[in-house]
Order: sequence, then C-alpha cells, then structure tokens
Amino acid sequence: MRVRRLRATVPNHQFSKSPIHQLSYGFTLIELTVVVALIILLATIGLTQYQNSVTHSKEAVLKEDLFRLRDAIDQYYADKGQYPTSLDALVSEHYLRTIPDDPFTKSNSTWQTVPAEPDPNNPTAEAGVYDVKSGSDGTALDGNKYADW
Repeated sequence: MRVRRLRATVPNHQFSKSPIHQLSYGFTLIELTVVVALIILLATIGLTQYQNSVTHSKEAVLKEDLFRLRDAIDQYYADKGQYPTSLDALVSEHYLRTIPDDPFTKSNSTWQTVPAEPDPNNPTAEAGVYDVKSGSDGTALDGNKYADW
C-alpha cells in the first residue's frame, strides 16, 4: 500500500532569500537617533516658550501691583494732604486690603519705597512714601531693570 505524503503549501515569498522580499521589522539606529533628536529639539523650543510666558505673566502682575500701590498712595495723599509714613499705613487706613507680594521676590517686605520731598512749611514732619519700586534686581524681557519701573 502506498502512503501519500501531504505537503503543506506555503507561499514561496516567505522563504525567499532575496533582500527585496525580506520584511524588515523595527527601526534602524539612525532612524531612532533622528526621532530622538527631533523630540529633544521640539521639547527645547516648548520649554523656552513656557519660561518666557511665565516671566511675561510675572511682569504683568508686577505692573498691576505697582499701579495699585501708587494709586493707593495718591488717594491717601488726596484725602489726608500728606504721604503715608509706610506701606503698612495704606493697609491700616483701608486703602489696600494687604500689601501685595512682589512676584519676583515672592515677598511683600521687599518693596523699595521712595521718600517724598520734605515739606518746606513743616520741616519737622515726616516725609512719607512718595513712590514704590520693586525690590528685585532682575532684568525684564525688554532689558529694563524691574527696580526702575
């Protein structure tokens, strides 16, 4: 009796040794290096933009705080006829709820006050606070010092 052997039919292209027909799986080292370099480049650009936006927002807060402090000093002078003796006087007289924190020094005690000119009619009177400036020694994005604002 004759035994028949069955052969599995497998397409020839799977066993071909030709480089054209070989399937490549995965990435080469060069492809991975290029992808990683692009990711690092994009992350660097994104981080720089993020840091600039944080600095820009702190500058906007500083400008607003300086405006509010100077406005309160002017209102105090208009009401009392003299400048406040300190920034705390603005809080105690209810011109401000609190002294804001300087966004760069993160403290409300670092504000630099500019004293008013002494009153020639009353030389013994305390001069008071004429203006206020930031206590930060940093430089703004436009190149000016924060303490000069």
